[in-house]
Amino acid sequence: MDVQLKADERIDDLERNGYGIIQKKDGFCFGMDAVLLSGFINVLPGEKVLDLGTGTGIIPILLEAKTKGKAFTGLEIQAEIADMARRSVRLNGLEEKINIVTGDIKEADRLFAPASFDVVTSNPPYMNNADGLKNPGEMKAISRHEVLCTLEDVIREGARLVRPGGKVYLVHRPRRLVELINILSHYKLEPKRIKFVHPFADRDANMVLVEAVRGGKPMMKVEKPVIVFREPGVYSEEIRDVYGY
Repeated sequence: MDVQLKADERIDDLERNGYGIIQKKDGFCFGMDAVLLSGFINVLPGEKVLDLGTGTGIIPILLEAKTKGKAFTGLEIQAEIADMARRSVRLNGLEEKINIVTGDIKEADRLFAPASFDVVTSNPPYMNNADGLKNPGEMKAISRHEVLCTLEDVIREGARLVRPGGKVYLVHRPRRLVELINILSHYKLEPKRIKFVHPFADRDANMVLVEAVRGGKPMMKVEKPVIVFREPGVYSEEIRDVYGY
């Protein structure tokens, strides 16, 4: 499908179902964290999914490709990026499956009915204000730093919008894992699965994937970690086979 590109945009191949995604040539692009999160998420046939802070729509598009979910919604506050996401949806002919909404995560419960989603996902900004200077480019700053929303904002709204027994999925930095679990517990989201991600087998984890269930009973499984690279520049077999890269 023909979609108009701006001068500073390109189409990247997602290597899934022939799908592509529109991104800025020199702007903030999706990373391995979004790909890993999409592989960690379980979406059952017929379920409805909401992605908070969807950016260019990478997670809804990958989940549509990988699962049999019924409908996928992405919420993005930055109008320009939300427009890119909508054009990527049109590019892939997914208008009937994916809806991109422009709006504020902090007001998500005003945009959607309470408990109206089976699954809520988010790849939120990792850096809080204590992490030093923000990026000079506002788009990158909003994507990487807690400029317009905090981790608690994301979890609070996720807890309100997911149905009882529904699941919330997050990817974050291991150094904030205790904070993340404490906030999840405060909003009655019980952590059930955790998977650490290591760039190499001999390196410390630099990402953590978390699944929590609204109103779930206490019991958490720490799964086998993901090793991204077998050697510099060469993805591990798990990344190649399980995640399609």
